[in-house]
Amino acid sequence: MENCIFCKIINKEVPSTIVYEDEKVIAFNDVNPAAPIHILVVPKKHVEKVLDLKDEEMEIVAHIYKVINKIAKDQGFAEKGFRVITNCGKDSGQEVMHLHFHILAGKTLGPKIVG
Repeated sequence: MENCIFCKIINKEVPSTIVYEDEKVIAFNDVNPAAPIHILVVPKKHVEKVLDLKDEEMEIVAHIYKVINKIAKDQGFAEKGFRVITNCGKDSGQEVMHLHFHILAGKTLGPKIVG
């Protein structure tokens, strides 16, 4: 997508701190972190939200979770714990209309999902 910031990061048109990349996904530090560790994992194929994934594209979600596990272990926060969030649509708080998964870690996040 022409104006999608995540597509621009994928295409290296916008700088970012990449923590992982393969042929299917890219992961980078969020520029406005909500926790000491805040990494976004983004499929390279532009899909707006989880509802837009076709049945034959669902394997990307499994791949993303494999990548999340690898990042958590490689960066050393797997043992203490982390949160994974995917927003779907404007009412959920999705600001960038490109499917992405937030990894939040580095502090006690508490029992509530938000707030």
